[in-house]
Amino acid sequence: MKTPYSFSVLRYIHDVVTSEFINVGVVLYAPKVRFLSAICTSRYGRLTRMFSNVNGDHFRQVLRYIQARLEEEGERLASEFPFDKLPLGVLEFTTKILPVDDSSLQFSPEGYGITENLQETLEKLYNRYVEQYYDRPERHSRSDEDIWKVFKKSLEEKRILSNLKPHQIVGNNYDYEFKYCWQNQKWHIHEPVSFDLIEPASVTDKANGWLGRIMSLNDGGESFKLNILLGAPQDERLKPAFVKAQNIMNRMPCEHEFINEDEAEDFAENLRKEIEEHE
Repeated sequence: MKTPYSFSVLRYIHDVVTSEFINVGVVLYAPKVRFLSAICTSRYGRLTRMFSNVNGDHFRQVLRYIQARLEEEGERLASEFPFDKLPLGVLEFTTKILPVDDSSLQFSPEGYGITENLQETLEKLYNRYVEQYYDRPERHSRSDEDIWKVFKKSLEEKRILSNLKPHQIVGNNYDYEFKYCWQNQKWHIHEPVSFDLIEPASVTDKANGWLGRIMSLNDGGESFKLNILLGAPQDERLKPAFVKAQNIMNRMPCEHEFINEDEAEDFAENLRKEIEEHE
């Protein structure tokens, strides 16, 4: 059955006079089935190349916040009573999170369509309006975001996605904001990492990058557990490099655990129980 929807594109407008802009995200809303979700880019290379005075890290954090707020609205929408009055269009949600003004981040006028698969349509709109304009420095069979989608689906089904919040870990000389975190006695960080790359060297290089990052964060004194949501390579030739990558990351000086994609359902259920017990 086809479902009508409205969508809006999030734009970064560097200069309101010249109206130069770059598309950085998409949000889609279907009131008939109470669906609301968004995808924002975490890449800012093209932005900083075009506008050299942009703070890339701050830009990424703002987009993470916007996407998280829209996803929270989507979860709230899905859990409301069916007779509650619904907004007619997607802009009624976006203006709550990003008021209409002359700031650099603005949502476009609404577009409309019908579809049989809302999540797939959201991803196609994101690829059409945002992703196709970004250079791909390294070709991925699947990106970190692709791996996150596998786990996100189970978390949404358990109604616990909104419990995961961004949190910044601060080391003596380095800090890093993780996107999907939950606090019990300590911070539990859930990080999707795709090793579904093209070359074996890319697999081990990425593992070494994560090892270095955690070593730089570990001297800050904050206790945390890092759950690595693993995306294994689909190419059999990369399996030996994948084993080496896990051995490298096992040296991370923090409590950590590897969780495979086929464990996503069990992972979400265990996390739901932990959250409910904590509450």
